[in-house]
Amino acid sequence: MSETVTRPKMSPKDLMIVLVISLGSFMAGLDATIVNIALPTISKAFDVSTVTSSWVLNAYLIVLVSLLLASSRLGDIRGYRGVFLAGFLVFTVGSGLCGLASGISVLIASRMLQAVGGAIIAALGAVMVTSYLSPSLRGQALGIVAMFTMLGAALGPVLGGFLTSAFSWRFIFYVNLPVGILAILLGMHYLPRKNPVAPSAKLDIPGVMLVFLALGTLIYGLTTLQGERGLLGALSLSGSLVFWILFVIREKRAAEPLLNLALFRNRQFTLQNFNVMCIQLAMAGVMILMPFYLEMVKHLPTDNAGTILLALPIGMILTSPLAGRISDVIGTKKPIILGFVIGTLALFLLATLGPQSSIGHAEIYLFLLGAGSGFAYAPLNSAVMGESPPKDRGSTSGLIKMMTNLGSSLGVALVMLVATAAMGPALAHSSAHTLPPVELAGAFHVAFLFLMCIEILGILLMLPVKEKESGYSTEGEPVTAF
Repeated sequence: MSETVTRPKMSPKDLMIVLVISLGSFMAGLDATIVNIALPTISKAFDVSTVTSSWVLNAYLIVLVSLLLASSRLGDIRGYRGVFLAGFLVFTVGSGLCGLASGISVLIASRMLQAVGGAIIAALGAVMVTSYLSPSLRGQALGIVAMFTMLGAALGPVLGGFLTSAFSWRFIFYVNLPVGILAILLGMHYLPRKNPVAPSAKLDIPGVMLVFLALGTLIYGLTTLQGERGLLGALSLSGSLVFWILFVIREKRAAEPLLNLALFRNRQFTLQNFNVMCIQLAMAGVMILMPFYLEMVKHLPTDNAGTILLALPIGMILTSPLAGRISDVIGTKKPIILGFVIGTLALFLLATLGPQSSIGHAEIYLFLLGAGSGFAYAPLNSAVMGESPPKDRGSTSGLIKMMTNLGSSLGVALVMLVATAAMGPALAHSSAHTLPPVELAGAFHVAFLFLMCIEILGILLMLPVKEKESGYSTEGEPVTAF
């Protein structure tokens, strides 16, 4: 007599819990890509340079990276439900303030507030699934959450382009308001009240502040290294090094550190974490350069530019599941290297784009970069989790998110540094909409070649990595890029 194995189904209550968490993932994914397409318009609206407008992204990412690990611990101490809903409230209020911003400084400050909520939403999603749902439903639920993240990331450029063209750049922030309010109301009703899992644990506030200062001075130093403030930029980079050293010392001595530095004694773990950063650095760099290329070199409307940028996340969404299945069979090393090789080719081709280039070619090159990134990212995620001891897989999942967003921060800062250096001091700090298209295209050519070198670095970092038995860990969260 044969036994029929039935797949467990979620109850209506389970589905509502997953929906609330997925709305947070959707907003996080959407916010990661919706702002880029509006940066040229924001630069023009406030009459600021590309470097200044890039701080709309930088400020958000600095706060996000600084608070990701601490947000998970805060949920353990105070309870996931209350902290998660508070994060949604802060994110929603921050979004409204961004839309109302009267100047670039107010917009940047509002983005920092928004990032506080974004860090909480991003950090607690997976652990809430683990806490609220039975083990037999976790994989299914995490897959839904990851799908909503990628859906938000894919819709970001298109929705951002449409809202900016049809209404105003301010609506790329206002769009978060109805989603945030809905999620808060549903969460108040459906998220279970549970006692905190570690009410007596301590939050490493000095560690959080040191990460914030180290990353903030690093990004500020990179963006001011060119031009009149070069000395200030160099001093800022020196200060960043000091803060990173102090952070390492603090984490080694802390009774309850933000990050278990002992994990980095494993060379394979370290190399593959740096590759997570490299792949996101390259994608973030492209996603900030391409809106300026499409809108200020090719003179496309913002909504058309957003549709073209959709090619990158589509490429990633199509190849990531395939790469995961292949790596389960042949291991993770070869798919990761192949993904970086495809990314290297894509960036070489992007570097050939100029004022006379075909838009169709730009779409193909972006799709190719997304395909390569997707092919490497899923096996990389699996490889990092596979190198982590079971007891550290929760913190490892948070570390992958941290490295992903650190890559985004560095990608934005470094391509701005390279592009402004290529433009020369006379053009580097001019308002973005006044720059000659030929000069912009030439600067982007150099920046794309720099990003190609990052992809090549990814290949080199993988060469000493030894293949081991593969397969996705069921203990960890599927972490998505963007």
